[in-house]
Amino acid sequence: MEIGVDSFAATPKGHGDRVAAIDELLERIVLADEVGLDAFGIGEHYRKEFLDSAQAVLLAAAAARTKRIRLTSAVTVLSTSDPVRVFQNFATIDLISNGRAEIVAGRGSFVDSFPLFGYNLNDYDAIFAEKLDLLLKIRENETLSWSGRYRPPLREQTIYPRPKQKKLPIWLGVGGTASSFTRAGKLGLPLMLAAIGGKLGYFAPLVEAYRKTGENAGFPTAQLPVALHSFGYVAPSRKEAIDIFYPGYAEVLASMNKERGWVAPTRAQFEAMTDENGAIVIGNPEEVADKIIRHSEALGGITRFNFQMDVGLSHEHLKQSIALIGKEVIPLVQKKMGK
Repeated sequence: MEIGVDSFAATPKGHGDRVAAIDELLERIVLADEVGLDAFGIGEHYRKEFLDSAQAVLLAAAAARTKRIRLTSAVTVLSTSDPVRVFQNFATIDLISNGRAEIVAGRGSFVDSFPLFGYNLNDYDAIFAEKLDLLLKIRENETLSWSGRYRPPLREQTIYPRPKQKKLPIWLGVGGTASSFTRAGKLGLPLMLAAIGGKLGYFAPLVEAYRKTGENAGFPTAQLPVALHSFGYVAPSRKEAIDIFYPGYAEVLASMNKERGWVAPTRAQFEAMTDENGAIVIGNPEEVADKIIRHSEALGGITRFNFQMDVGLSHEHLKQSIALIGKEVIPLVQKKMGK
């Protein structure tokens, strides 16, 4: 199992030193590379809370500073992006990194990019399906012709540059929509599941449907890997981990929930989501390793687990957690899984 971290490049509180925030983000990616994490992902948002609207630029900067860690999006909002440009950007990152780039294509959890780039929310799913089709065709064909409703056609156009990897990895990022799971199965795409709260058992039938759909479409199980993205944090003790993580988590969720009309979780509700069956992975290294393995078992086996820790924590706290993941959690998971 691979273990990594995803970041949304949070803006410093009060719109502080954004240059320093970017430097610190890159420092954390370098640290993750040095201590043995397998992947680092950068999200894509279009709001003041985050600095990741140009995720490919951040990943390219990280590619030039790292040696072995895989660099991925978390996610690329394909609905409002040009698939040609997305492919070119990530093919370039792949060349800079010597073959370590990946794309997680998704629709995102916010819709800010729709008015920004002039798209109609009524076409939400149709746009994504069409652009995903084009992105996959570009990956398979250096020169192609293509036509659709939401982008000008391509007539015997050759797309450069090509990546170093023979087949640039493209995952499908999903939340809790059943049709997204079956879409990934029909296309035979790796599944990146964002489970940011609640009980993980909710997702087990959806993951099973993904695998069954993929197998029915003629794809072997080995070509249908599942990765899990969840809130999480590691500290020397469970109490310390919760004390550090919960205030920032509550602030972020309160902001999102106010916007969406939800109720922000109390600390008791948060701790309930960190129990044995809860989606959030938090605690000391042994507790976290055990929970990652339980999550894998609950979903019929996962190939990657990514922590989302970017909830207003300090640079030092984030570095502490990354170091513990690399030096203690990963060896424990490997040992407990017999690898």
